Amino acid sequence: MYDTIIIGAGMSGLAAGIRLAQFGQSVCILERHDAVGGLNSWYRRGGRTFDVGLHALTNYTPKGARRGPLARLLRQLRLSWDELELAPQLGSAIVFPDTTLRFSNDVELLRSEVHRCFPGEKDNFERLLARLLDYRDFGQPSGRCSAREVLGSIFDEPLLIEMLLCPIMFYGGSREDDIDFDLFSILFRSVFLEGLARPANGVRALLGALVRRFKQLGGELRLRSPVAALLVSHRRVERVILEDGLELRARHVLSSAGWAETMRLCNDAHPPPYRTCISFVESISVLDAQPRELGLELAMVFFNDDQKFRYRRPAQAVDLHSGVVCSPNNFAYRQQPQDGQIRISALANYNRWAELEMEPYRQAKELWYRRLVESAVRFVPDFRRAVVHTEIFTPVTIRRFTGHDDGAVYGAAQKYFSGATPLTNLFICGNDQGLVGIVGAMTSGITIANKHLLAMPEYTP
Repeated sequence: MYDTIIIGAGMSGLAAGIRLAQFGQSVCILERHDAVGGLNSWYRRGGRTFDVGLHALTNYTPKGARRGPLARLLRQLRLSWDELELAPQLGSAIVFPDTTLRFSNDVELLRSEVHRCFPGEKDNFERLLARLLDYRDFGQPSGRCSAREVLGSIFDEPLLIEMLLCPIMFYGGSREDDIDFDLFSILFRSVFLEGLARPANGVRALLGALVRRFKQLGGELRLRSPVAALLVSHRRVERVILEDGLELRARHVLSSAGWAETMRLCNDAHPPPYRTCISFVESISVLDAQPRELGLELAMVFFNDDQKFRYRRPAQAVDLHSGVVCSPNNFAYRQQPQDGQIRISALANYNRWAELEMEPYRQAKELWYRRLVESAVRFVPDFRRAVVHTEIFTPVTIRRFTGHDDGAVYGAAQKYFSGATPLTNLFICGNDQGLVGIVGAMTSGITIANKHLLAMPEYTP
């Protein structure tokens, strides 16, 4: 009998496990795969290491900082800044036809760019910054209003609204064409006011630190242990049944598998299906040169080939109108990674990929890799002559890594901010609770652990 069983060893599940183990709970984390991290994991192929999911860590703060979500997170988990070896970005940009907004981890660059490109919006941009700095309504009904409508009430220039929404949606939008203003406020602060960084050794450095901390505290991690069912009686989960038939018991169950996916495990529940889900493809190009040697000096380039930004599931397999170009090399590492690398992400349609048989699926990956790169090099220097190895993953890959319906990268469109379910001892954390991204996911795990399993004051992002 455990105090808490956690389903899923992603960022939120590991953070929750550490938090609970710190306070003496017996905790078991069940992970269906043979590696931790969920979508934010890594693998090796041909002697090279590839991150899955991670572009950058948001909410960056320099070593020694005491304020901000990342600093609070490290304190809550009792992790040292040095364990992550975070390297800040060298600069990024939002690129639309005829207009580019550069930004960095210093908001003054974005401020000057807005003033330069949209001089009539100078005062309105200051109004937005002031409103976001004072925002405290996350998870409250007042925050669940349209970010597009709020921005429309602040700005007179539609193009500025589209350009500000582009990176925010790509880094946390779970529904089509809009986002709740409370999530917009958190993501804006995390990307533009705090900034982007990468661990020197990629996501494995962060995952390694989390797993070590969890095990040091006596936590139990079971890999290759998929959950088959949650047996419910009198509105409580009485037993957790694994696919190999093993039955486990716990006072509480905390799931990071997603709301619908978790409720589907319950023998007495019939969760509604997801609405239209947001998913991506991502290509990885390994280069025989550093990206800066080819003219690409930015860490991130968010691009869109029209004045209007459309964030929705495309009719075809991949939407080539917009995307994100990430260069993991363009961060201020003490020692530069040997291989150059460029990653490109774009919106994708899960159904178009899932309906393919094995050989057509392989051929489609090769075709859409070429098309995706052709789309991206309209906005960044053409790096194709330097490519020595390629990888691509699709919504089907995301479905396999995360278990999320339709390969939903950021979970369901509807969020469950309280983390509570209709069952008295079953709770959820992770994307469907409402916080997204790596720092957001870990914060979600801590929040729900504090609120429901430790009866501590709620942890506010």
